[in-house]
Amino acid sequence: MGNHASKEFTPLRIAVLTISDTRNDQTDTSGKYLVEALQDAGHRYEDKIIVKDDIYQIRAIASAWIASDDVDVILLTGGTGFTSRDSTPEAIIPLLDKTIEGFGELFRHLSYADIGTSTVQSRALAGLANNTLVVCMPGSTGACDLAWKGILLEQLDSRHSPCNFVPHLSADAPCCDGK
Repeated sequence: MGNHASKEFTPLRIAVLTISDTRNDQTDTSGKYLVEALQDAGHRYEDKIIVKDDIYQIRAIASAWIASDDVDVILLTGGTGFTSRDSTPEAIIPLLDKTIEGFGELFRHLSYADIGTSTVQSRALAGLANNTLVVCMPGSTGACDLAWKGILLEQLDSRHSPCNFVPHLSADAPCCDGK
């Protein structure tokens, strides 16, 4: 197996989807945080939408971005808890070609330092769909910061060794099977 790191930074095209029944453009601190963080890291902001916590609305937006040639990564924030309205995992899991179990595991491990055993209630997850990385995080700004700084900043950086997600986001990549 080869090293999946590059000597040059590859800016990714990233879309942000906030799932919330109560947030709007002024109160969506998590979505704003993710947009600023991805831009500060050198990536390209493609789109940001706020959608109600509805399986089919979430799935429709995510599906459109997954099918688009203009989006490499989708960052979703919100809807990953246990309330009756939390439906992000149910919306996204059927769209994934492969799940990245390690994302949720590592997120919960990192989160334990902040919130203790309450982290077991997080259904954070990630996966690949049509060579697009799809990442589902809790809706708090702190959780998005934790996921960004603790996992995504490095894994979305093509220079990170020994490996990162970037080579998996192209059907032409030598380590990908083109599905």
